[in-house]
Amino acid sequence: MGLGVRLLWLLIGVLRAVRGQGVYAPPTVHILPSAQGCAVEEERDAERVYTVREGDTLELQCLFTGHPRPQIRWTKAGATDHLNDLYLHNETLRIENISRHQGGRYYCKAENRHGVPAIRSIRVEVYFLDDPVITVHQSVGEAKEQFYFERTVFLRCVANSNPPVHYTWRRGREALTQGSDAGVEIYEPFFTQGETKILKLKNLRPQDYATYTCISSVRSVCGIEDKSTHFSLSNQTAPPSIKLLLEDPLVVNPGETITLVCVASGGDPLPSLKWVRPGEEELPKRSIVKRGTLTLTAVTLDDGGTYTCVASNNVGNPAKRSTSILVRGLRKGRFWITPDPYHNDDNIQIGREVKISCQVEATPPEELQFSWLKNGRPLRSSERMVITHTDTDVSPGTTNLDIIDLKFTDFGTYTCVASLRNGGIPEISIDVNISSTTVPPELTVPRGRSHLVVQEGDTVDLQCLVSGKPKPIILWSRVEEGGAAVAAPALMQDGSDQVESYDGVLRITNVTRDMSGTYRCQTSQYNGFNVKPREALIQLVVQFPPVVEPVNIEIRQALGRAFVLSCHLLRAHPARLLRYEWKLGSRLLTVGQFTDQQGDTEYQVRALNREGYGEYTCDITNEAGAGRCSFLVTGKAYAPEFYYDTYSSLWQNRPTVYSFKLQWTQMEPSAVDRILAYRLSFKQVGQSRWWEQEIPIDGNIGVGELLTYNLTELVKPESYLVRLTPITRFGEGDVTERIITYSRGERKRVLRCHRKPVRKLKTAKVKDEQKDEVRGASLCRQDATPVNPHLREFQCGFEDEALCLFSQDKSDVFDWTRHSATTRDTKYTPNTGPSSDHTGSKQGFYMYIETSRPRLEGDKARLLSPTFNTNSKVSSNPHSPTYCLAFYYHMYGKHIGALNVLLRQKGQTVTEVSVWSLTGNQGSRWMQAKVTIHPTTAFQIVMEGVRGPGIEGDIAIDDVSIEEGECKDLPPNNLRSLAPPSLPHIWQLCVSVSVALIGRQR
Repeated sequence: MGLGVRLLWLLIGVLRAVRGQGVYAPPTVHILPSAQGCAVEEERDAERVYTVREGDTLELQCLFTGHPRPQIRWTKAGATDHLNDLYLHNETLRIENISRHQGGRYYCKAENRHGVPAIRSIRVEVYFLDDPVITVHQSVGEAKEQFYFERTVFLRCVANSNPPVHYTWRRGREALTQGSDAGVEIYEPFFTQGETKILKLKNLRPQDYATYTCISSVRSVCGIEDKSTHFSLSNQTAPPSIKLLLEDPLVVNPGETITLVCVASGGDPLPSLKWVRPGEEELPKRSIVKRGTLTLTAVTLDDGGTYTCVASNNVGNPAKRSTSILVRGLRKGRFWITPDPYHNDDNIQIGREVKISCQVEATPPEELQFSWLKNGRPLRSSERMVITHTDTDVSPGTTNLDIIDLKFTDFGTYTCVASLRNGGIPEISIDVNISSTTVPPELTVPRGRSHLVVQEGDTVDLQCLVSGKPKPIILWSRVEEGGAAVAAPALMQDGSDQVESYDGVLRITNVTRDMSGTYRCQTSQYNGFNVKPREALIQLVVQFPPVVEPVNIEIRQALGRAFVLSCHLLRAHPARLLRYEWKLGSRLLTVGQFTDQQGDTEYQVRALNREGYGEYTCDITNEAGAGRCSFLVTGKAYAPEFYYDTYSSLWQNRPTVYSFKLQWTQMEPSAVDRILAYRLSFKQVGQSRWWEQEIPIDGNIGVGELLTYNLTELVKPESYLVRLTPITRFGEGDVTERIITYSRGERKRVLRCHRKPVRKLKTAKVKDEQKDEVRGASLCRQDATPVNPHLREFQCGFEDEALCLFSQDKSDVFDWTRHSATTRDTKYTPNTGPSSDHTGSKQGFYMYIETSRPRLEGDKARLLSPTFNTNSKVSSNPHSPTYCLAFYYHMYGKHIGALNVLLRQKGQTVTEVSVWSLTGNQGSRWMQAKVTIHPTTAFQIVMEGVRGPGIEGDIAIDDVSIEEGECKDLPPNNLRSLAPPSLPHIWQLCVSVSVALIGRQR
């Protein structure tokens, strides 16, 4: 059959609706770790603990159920990074090369609008083992340069690890244990909680001078190998000592290259040397370190400070020596004028005293020197011109010029010159003019500028006019509305507490509403008069448009319905004289004005007509602008919700093609007009050509109603992208997509039933107007046509999480577990359980019972098959209801209990009859069992595993099948059926699979 013909057959299908019962279900989640971890354990509070080795890949799959398909989100306790952006692949959390810091509690959350969100957690333990380190110490008060005889020595071994590390000691090749040598004690200090192991050598003896080995181990957990380290103890062993080959402090000019040399003067073993900068995370970027030599190129003022050389050899305490680097320089020159302190007047007057102060930061401070000039000529200290300096060890350095009994001839320009004694650095000169025009500052706000009203987003200038000579720097800050300074002041726009301005103007760009408030401008006490600061206040009011909700919302309505649109006012400034205006598109609907108590405005649509569809807007305005609520009223239908829990969704009736049962529900079907049809679009993944068809719908669709459409003649093993679009009188609705993928595992678990007559239905219209009959498409449920009319058998290999609708018996003591050889952890129960599934595949899955603690002898785990119906009306031989049950079992271990198979029938009462049983160790191999059963009514198969006397008793089963007729080709070791042999035969077998059962079993 050609590809074109196959694609035409793909258009053939039948639409069936499962009436009367919805399939909506709240979400459930289960976290499934990957096979790469070390172990998965359950704690007392039922939280799972997953162990992974550092450097491996963490892979956690969030398995979920629920309809509609839940949205999945991963989080980690205490984490701020976005796991879903960094590590999420579909619903699987994958962290490659995991580190110890990424361990913790991970949560998977599923939401689908039904019920409460489902949340499950798993604690991830990252196992690691660092290299151990041996440190050596003498007893307190006995430390010498060398370890003499008759001294007590402690060897401490430390290794970071998870789980806690176990240590062993060796002296040479001799293993040291507690009590093996009277001169050696081994103990773990209580305060370290087992994280260190100390070897105490009492009164050193000649034989104690040897090579000691500390072996750290986590007992091969997660395959982590043991690690070891060595230390050779001799009579030369000594703690480190160092010396610096440089001056201290080291004074340099900017731009020079300097070298700091640190050498070890003692210590055995030879100490390692490194340079650090206290208080800094790292050395300057231009540093070059080679052993104990640190080179700094093109030093700057920021490179100055303390540098420390640290020497360590794991004996005693590290040795440290520090030096200071002083980068010569001058900066932050300031001045101030202080009027006569004995007069309550800030002005400079003839006959009074005036003092000029000059301040500069210098490195090194002892090199700082000042000189004074008057009108460019050197000025020396005299009785009326007194020059003083602060001590050289005080930084910043300050010089003062006191003019006693100011005279007219003293008017002029005084210059303060700061320099470093040894030169090489530019001087700093500060000019101060003393004259009749030298007056203290006055600060005012321009008329009309003390209360400013601006709109959000504008640029505003706050201005304070300052007079006086010299003109001081203006400092801007924010204050509380009442005028008092805030204990924790509000920040300026740049995030600082205050801002300097040399022209008295503070410019705020793109002003925001949170910048409203009171601003203070004040004169600084430097570069001007040293008097009480002058200040002024400016009130800034930022207007902003109304803030409303909803800003943008979509409303879906059917024709003829009434509804109300509401626009809510949250805040606005000013909040008076607010107006509202409702429009539909450009058509004005109504206008009005808010009252003082009014918080929202409404518009009512009494009966929606076709012209009523569109965008409704409500604009609420004030002086600053408008806030808009927008309502898009549409008749579009919501998106269909694909149903992913369809049982036996894939089947095949010819070798080259397969079929797929597509199921979905309609989200809120009554929100808009009745859905008339669905447009089904599909294409092969990777192809560009789309095929379309229309699926007509009769009657109303109920909430949660499951719709089914069977797609046939799909080409193996191609995948298909499917789109589904609902159509109403309004037009097309929202689109939903999914991919259909061919899977052998899916085909393996398909339940196949007999054929009933199929009623031919009217076919849907194809885009190219081609039509065909419905063939091979049907709905399989208790009262419907079988899925596949060609085969008469049930097969299950447990390859899918759904377990082919097998379920755990809630009345038993513990459960069967689904596993593959790549995920099963056997470190606690060796010599039991299979190493692969029955086909020999390490990736194949099977079911087994885990008999480790806390299981007890006689505990039972029961696995129930789906319920099968017998129907003699369609059987070709109503006198012989016989079926062959076959399965593979693995019973290996010296503590094997029993495996029992029971036939459970559902008549007026539920009865169970044993049909097969086996006990004891059967060897490490898979074997097949077959048993003929004779049910007379609806029935289930019960697989019952019984725990034996010990933990080496794991029992496994795989590939369960049920076929019509007597069992043939019985295996040589097969046991006989325990059921009565003379019951009537039934030729028809069908599984009772309803939507409700699917929901319960999943």
